[in-house]
Amino acid sequence: MELTFAAATDVGRQRTHNEDNFLIDKKLRLFLVADGMGGHAAGEVASSIAVHEIRDAINNNRDLIDRYRVDHPGVQAYEILQILEHAIQAACGAVHARAQSEPDKRGMGTTATVLLIAGGGDHLRGFIAHVGDSRVYLARQNQCHVLTEDHSLMNELVRRGKLNREQIESSPYKQYKNAVTRAVGVYGSVEVDTFDFDILPGDRFLLCSDGMYAYIDEEKLPKQLAEGEVKDVPSRLIEVANSGGGHDNITAVVLRVGETASTELVPRTTEVSLKLEVLKAMQMFRYLSYKELVRVSNIADMVELKPEQLVFSAGQPGDAMYVVLSGAVRLQKADTVVAELGRGMHFGEMSLVDRSVRSLTAIAAEDTRLVVIQRKDFYEIIKREPVLATKMLWSFVQVLGQRLRKTTNDLSDALHGDRHGQETEAENLFQD
Repeated sequence: MELTFAAATDVGRQRTHNEDNFLIDKKLRLFLVADGMGGHAAGEVASSIAVHEIRDAINNNRDLIDRYRVDHPGVQAYEILQILEHAIQAACGAVHARAQSEPDKRGMGTTATVLLIAGGGDHLRGFIAHVGDSRVYLARQNQCHVLTEDHSLMNELVRRGKLNREQIESSPYKQYKNAVTRAVGVYGSVEVDTFDFDILPGDRFLLCSDGMYAYIDEEKLPKQLAEGEVKDVPSRLIEVANSGGGHDNITAVVLRVGETASTELVPRTTEVSLKLEVLKAMQMFRYLSYKELVRVSNIADMVELKPEQLVFSAGQPGDAMYVVLSGAVRLQKADTVVAELGRGMHFGEMSLVDRSVRSLTAIAAEDTRLVVIQRKDFYEIIKREPVLATKMLWSFVQVLGQRLRKTTNDLSDALHGDRHGQETEAENLFQD
């Protein structure tokens, strides 16, 4: 999958100097945007230090990244994420030290949003590390997704339900619209968000500062990122931002993946898309954002089964949930078929929260592909992602509530049927 990219930055219409910085390292396949803050040119210093410190720290671990690119079995995705996190921490320490040594730069800081492409051939993977309110956008299959969370006061108020997006401009907090809740260099260390995901042919990315995305129309962005030569896209986006007011510095880094293969549905592309599609359709995951859904997809494996192949037997310990991606699965009690499940249907979900044994036997009714989520991986994601965990567990409770109501109704109908049958039998006896 070929990578093509371009970048541009502009002071905007209302600022006198540009505190944004960006960096592209073609050999590392590293893309980075930093939006400095601090005044008296301190923001420009902070963002410049950050992009170079991050690049150098990642380059110092290039051997590990290269081994991942050739599919070395000893290198895991979390190790690449650790490299990016440590790189941002190194930048944070460097910016903070500079600020402490120069009184006119005290309190300076910067956002830092990093995208690293690793892997090889048609198995590319994206790795993001992020602090602040710059963003990474993904345009995929004509849809737009934000892959980062803004560390800003406004977003925190929205997230906590104090405001909605439409109220920001009229709220008393408007004057703090540009305030960030995390920044690189204000303190000696910082909490870093990390995220990894599959990259597919035809993906388009935009890394940008808030001076750019304030003017983005997310419905139009996929088309804007795909039109014309990639070298012209950043400047066109900057023109849009300036024509809208250009209230801040504007930086745009654009990346296109696999332009020549964008119309081909390679098997891996189909597999990733199907997994996401099936998971999104499940009630358990219906409240998740695209980014959160990708996190769940990352822990989901895929297995292929032949007709009459056993999935699990009654009495076996339950340790995974299954979703039918294609084909069909029979659920049996001894030799009695209880149900046959087709595409998008799931079973075994109680195993995610309960260690009891299987009550039924599951067998593939035909050539079947299943998505499998192991309980241990489910627990890990719950521990790492409290917001995602809350959404999933709330949905899980709703699913169990529906099943409990159905079971109660079924029992009530059965009892009513038995009582009616007994009354009818008594009437017949009396008539006889």
